[in-house]
Amino acid sequence: METLSITGNGPLQGEVVIAGAKNAALPVIAASLLTSDPLQFSNVPAVQDIATALELMKLLGCKVDRQETRLSIDTSQVHSVQAPYELVKTMRGSILLLGPLLARFGEADISLPGGCAIGSRQVNEHISGLQRMGAEITIEGGYIKARATRLRGAHIPMDTPSVTATETLLMAAALADGTTVIENAAMEPEVTDLARLLVAMGASIEGIGSSQLSVEGASSLQGTSHRVPPDRIESSTLLVAAAATRGKVAILDTNPDFLRYVLAKLEDAGVKLRHGADWVELDSGGRRCRAVNVSTAPYPAFPTDMQAQFMALNALAEGTATVVENIFENRFMHVSELQRMGANISLQGHVAMVRGTERLQGAPVMATDLRASAALVIAALAADGETSIERVYHLDRGYANIEQKLAGLGAIIRRH
Repeated sequence: METLSITGNGPLQGEVVIAGAKNAALPVIAASLLTSDPLQFSNVPAVQDIATALELMKLLGCKVDRQETRLSIDTSQVHSVQAPYELVKTMRGSILLLGPLLARFGEADISLPGGCAIGSRQVNEHISGLQRMGAEITIEGGYIKARATRLRGAHIPMDTPSVTATETLLMAAALADGTTVIENAAMEPEVTDLARLLVAMGASIEGIGSSQLSVEGASSLQGTSHRVPPDRIESSTLLVAAAATRGKVAILDTNPDFLRYVLAKLEDAGVKLRHGADWVELDSGGRRCRAVNVSTAPYPAFPTDMQAQFMALNALAEGTATVVENIFENRFMHVSELQRMGANISLQGHVAMVRGTERLQGAPVMATDLRASAALVIAALAADGETSIERVYHLDRGYANIEQKLAGLGAIIRRH
């Protein structure tokens, strides 16, 4: 199993290009199942979750052609509607196949998902929404088995604004008979991006970008081409790494509009920010950051996927801050690893109290999930001595070429 070794080497400096968003690429790949026409994608990130998704698509019978960041998917020869546990266990995003398979083929057998071990992440919203649209769904032998002759438009009030459930229901509604209204829908940029792809494929959707989506189902959809938007979590992670190391870094090929809440928190921490239409520059002035309170909530508020990284930043900051996790009940597993590096963090339920220390110490640590691994990388970059991070496969699920990017900014980092 591979390990990352990082030796603290002072401030990160330079420019880095941001990859396409994993969490935007996964739903649009699934959406290719809604038509027998080929779809063309660009700016697809080279991360493990995408490789897993494409393996799943091939198992279903799809023809997949991937050339670097370009991708073509032809679903005209699909011969299976089953997503097996062997692949699904490594990536929760596999649940996204449920809606498109059911809508186009009338059946889907999807293994209950795996992925990061950060809470139950229930699939209830997916199931209840599809049942409202007329699907018959049972759970047998660890599989969600769904059947429907043709889905019907329905009114779906969601209990919580789940991103993947919103995406699942949006895709299913695109081929349903009649109008579907999704209330309390997730508003994340990745949902908006999927909606825009579906419109380009011929769907009729109102309320894009809002919490109420109205979808007029079509009898069929067609192929199109689509560029995956930049990854807002990679963008934010690299900016936090620059701040933690007291550096000066510009991120390119990003979208500052997706980053507003994170950028505001970084300004609260005392860094200087400049940005244009597709770039952001962070300059810490060589100074230690101030501690900042964060509380996770659905978009456009502070993202749960940046909670761990800000925990690492606060561990090195001046002062004391609280970090509140409101989305997932089991997302503080990085705390004990940061404590091994000398971080002063105390936990009470879903609230962490972080007292900043001037320096952290390199230590052997273990990644427990995707974003926790990013937090450990940030801490290691700013620590004295060498840190070895085990289970680096978590990092590879969502960050493309991360060690090359960090090395380009001056980090001493190697994989072995």
